[in-house]
Amino acid sequence: MSVVILDFGSQFTRLIARRFRELGAYSVILPGTASLERIAQENPQGIVLSGGPSSVYDEAAPRPAAGVLDLPVPILGVCYGMQFLAQQAGGTVARAGRREYGKADLTRYSGQLFEGIAGEFVAWMSHSDSVTALPAGYEVVAETLDTPVTAIENNVTRRYGVQFHPEVVHTPKGGQLLANFLGICGIERDWNAEHIVEDLIEGVRAQVGDGRVLLAISGGVDSSTLGLLLARAVGEKLTAVFIDHGLLRLGEREQVEAALLPLGVNLITVDARTEFMGALTGVSDPEQKRKIIGREFIRAFEREARIHGPFDYLAQGTLYPDVIESAGGLHSEKSGAANIKSHHNVGGLPDDLAFKLVEPFRTLFKDEVREIARLLGLPEHIRMRHPFPGPGLAIRVIGAISEEKLDILRRVDDIFISGLREFGLYDGCSQALAVLTPIQSVGVMGDERTYSYTAALRAVTTDDFMTAEWARLPYDFLATMSNRIVNHVHEINRVVYDITGKPPATIEWE
Repeated sequence: MSVVILDFGSQFTRLIARRFRELGAYSVILPGTASLERIAQENPQGIVLSGGPSSVYDEAAPRPAAGVLDLPVPILGVCYGMQFLAQQAGGTVARAGRREYGKADLTRYSGQLFEGIAGEFVAWMSHSDSVTALPAGYEVVAETLDTPVTAIENNVTRRYGVQFHPEVVHTPKGGQLLANFLGICGIERDWNAEHIVEDLIEGVRAQVGDGRVLLAISGGVDSSTLGLLLARAVGEKLTAVFIDHGLLRLGEREQVEAALLPLGVNLITVDARTEFMGALTGVSDPEQKRKIIGREFIRAFEREARIHGPFDYLAQGTLYPDVIESAGGLHSEKSGAANIKSHHNVGGLPDDLAFKLVEPFRTLFKDEVREIARLLGLPEHIRMRHPFPGPGLAIRVIGAISEEKLDILRRVDDIFISGLREFGLYDGCSQALAVLTPIQSVGVMGDERTYSYTAALRAVTTDDFMTAEWARLPYDFLATMSNRIVNHVHEINRVVYDITGKPPATIEWE
């Protein structure tokens, strides 16, 4: 049994799936226009119509396939999804007199979706259209000052709609509302990490068969966990290759080898620093950097395949956020998302790729991978390690890279990350990093004028990496880090701290 989420282009669709999984229910995302036959393959016990940027009254507005609304299962419409439900049932949707965006208090609420919820209900709104005339059989069960029709129910047809987004953290009681929907659907909440591992191993075995797998491994939680999973799934048919591309942090190559070799992973380390640095010489555009690094990764693996192969598959630890930000989507037929930035393991692969891809984590979030890592026995210091991008320090040196700039950044990064651990702040951050900017400014050190680089420090907190808040690190800590950096890295005379959230920024600068 599952909840099928039909995606009409909302930036929060993946969060809906994630919330249901957190509640112990298996959920899948399909394109909003998926056929009735495709939906039926998932044996849905409930359906969610997601939000989206369109207006339901537009001629080109996306619509579910004929027959979807006639399925004998509960349906929940979110934002655009609610407007579509109302319109198809004979209601009216029109441009609202005032756009509602951000937090809003429900002035009243009742009904099955709100069962067991008490007290203040803060909802996150993002809409310019509203239901202005209610369809027959429906009743209004929630409203705000600006939106008289905030939630609707038809308990006979089991059709429900909310104008707000219960899936985002800005709707604190949204999880209970989604849990109530699961109860209405009668879905057993037995989806857990153990279940995920079993399904992933079965899926890999079915895909790979007797083929051999080459794994791109970095030593981070994603690729390390994937290594353990693949080892269980295909055993000796797996070869893990760690590429030293010259863009690693201080001492990282040695740390990766020391952490993974004792786990019994068949790990081969390849020194490809000359090739990568040569290809990146003079390149300053971040998108070009990523694509070059993706290309060089594949070329390096192809060289190793010829030496240690033959191999049939290339495995990658691609996650949901990678796919979303690269606008790859979950489905090739969905192409409406904007490309934020290409990920080397999504947008930088060459057309003549010699391998078939194995990406078991493509539909998982970081926290789900960490739970899998725990079950597979990955050591805690790797399991809880902050994410580190595949392109490495290449995208943390703003502009063209050089050996000198990489060396500067390595020392700055080591001071910052070591400081976070020393002061007990590392685990309170979801991701922390240092950036070497191209900005040079005047300073005074030892009574002498300096003209040196500016380093930027960034730390964020998040539960899903889809949105993030800048970490409120103590001022005393930041002052200590600034002092250490300018005293130990003489090429730096100014340190700044990034206090921008995601959105509008991304976590990485490039």
